[in-house]
Amino acid sequence: MSSLVLDGGLATHLESLGADLRDDLWSARLLLEDPGLIRQVHADYFAAGADVATTASYQASMPGFVRRGMSEAQAERLIRLSVELAAQARDEAGGGLVAASVGPYGAYLANGAEYTGDYDLDEDGLAAWHRPRWEILASSGADMLACETIPSLPEAKALARLLEETPQVKAWISFSCRDGGHINDGTPIKEAAAVFSGNPQVVAVGVNCTAPRFVPALIGELTELPVVVYPNSGETWDAEARRWEGLADPVEYGEAAAQWQAAGASMVGGCCRTTPEHIRQVRAHLS
Repeated sequence: MSSLVLDGGLATHLESLGADLRDDLWSARLLLEDPGLIRQVHADYFAAGADVATTASYQASMPGFVRRGMSEAQAERLIRLSVELAAQARDEAGGGLVAASVGPYGAYLANGAEYTGDYDLDEDGLAAWHRPRWEILASSGADMLACETIPSLPEAKALARLLEETPQVKAWISFSCRDGGHINDGTPIKEAAAVFSGNPQVVAVGVNCTAPRFVPALIGELTELPVVVYPNSGETWDAEARRWEGLADPVEYGEAAAQWQAAGASMVGGCCRTTPEHIRQVRAHLS
């Protein structure tokens, strides 16, 4: 079985190239300040063997840019730019796909809520919050939307509603998970994935921004649709010391990716703390 290879951590590689991302806008700030560096990151991942570039729109929301003092027109232009940069890198690489990142509401809050699902909006509020960016990305020319790091059932339902509003769009849905069976708000992943069952617009359902050790069990819970997995590197964040601890070896990550493929994953990549070298090893082990 062949698998589609996704890219790895956008912010991780940006930081390795010297970017300072200590900001509520995170990597989206570079859409304004250094778009060429974002294009370079996409190019590096394609060179490492990725089939898909995920855009720098994870943290790029209309409210987030407006909060920074931009007009809605400026915000829309930057969100569209995120897709253009990935498409330029794809074309320079001679092929590939562009997935427009739809980050969770928690990314805008910038308080870690994407790891808990502890939101101050209900399903209706979440649909309304996501809709402006969704409509921009849906008309951007991206091959699909990457609805990623989704921590809660209400947010999954809100995104399902937006999919129904845009029948021309394809998307994958990936949840952030607390263990081998539940997304971060405690909902069983099987229940959360069922929200998208039977929808022909959904190309895959799975997990990202999750510890690698939980991935095999989570794949086992996902049998209705093709599975996408792109977990973190396995390192842990020491909040008190404000640093990452541990070192995830890219070769070991590639070996694990082969196991995820064997367990049923048809789209495999990396999330936080993964690098082009991790993706190079994923490609090598899935070949």
